[in-house]
Amino acid sequence: MKFGVVVFPGSNCDHDAYYACKKIMGQDAVFLWHKEADLKGVDAVILPGGFSYGDYLRCGAIARFSPVMKEVTRFAASGGIVLGICNGFQVLLEAGLLPGVLLRNASLRFVCKYVRLRVENASTRFTNACAEGETLAFPVAHGEGNYFTDPETLRMLEGEGRIVFRYCDGAGAVTPEANPNGSLAGIAGIINAGGNVLGMMPHPERAVDPVLRNTDGQKLFASLIGSFLQAEPVLVPAGTGHDAVHG
Repeated sequence: MKFGVVVFPGSNCDHDAYYACKKIMGQDAVFLWHKEADLKGVDAVILPGGFSYGDYLRCGAIARFSPVMKEVTRFAASGGIVLGICNGFQVLLEAGLLPGVLLRNASLRFVCKYVRLRVENASTRFTNACAEGETLAFPVAHGEGNYFTDPETLRMLEGEGRIVFRYCDGAGAVTPEANPNGSLAGIAGIINAGGNVLGMMPHPERAVDPVLRNTDGQKLFASLIGSFLQAEPVLVPAGTGHDAVHG
């Protein structure tokens, strides 16, 4: 599988995503510069975390108009796989590829810590290696991760199973205390109606390397790779080191 990682001015998780795909999961990966209109034949696009264009206007608002996003929009419309992480989620919302908005954290503070997520839908291409209700530990690092939408859209997301992750505590309970940013209904990640575009605030690419003693993020990448190759998802066992490779 070939991943393309978009690089905007201000991206700072692009190399993390590239490393996760290529060095840990053993797949092909290339960088896609924001001014390019060629996706280089990739099978999946990752919009990484960071501060695209400095977030000077509104998070993701300027990146939405970059040349590469025109191609990403066409790619998504044709069924191409797109994963937006943190700032990438913000870009997807600004581009209209997912519904809703991301507001300032309810605390008005930047939040950087590990959180737990409950898998709400384990039938997506991004979560088929998970069990419904399973909890995962991912780091977050954002100042504007407070997901919000109107009641009608929330009902649609709930009814169509498009809420993929919610913030939860260690027991899997969705509580205000477990919510790091005040997101509506504890929402941490949603998917589009076609099931090929996922946006999420937590960082799975920062939870893949066994050296870091947390490989929960591998489940997301293994799900995606397995669904694309129509194969059983394979996880990299602990202790295999930085150059672990599998097909």
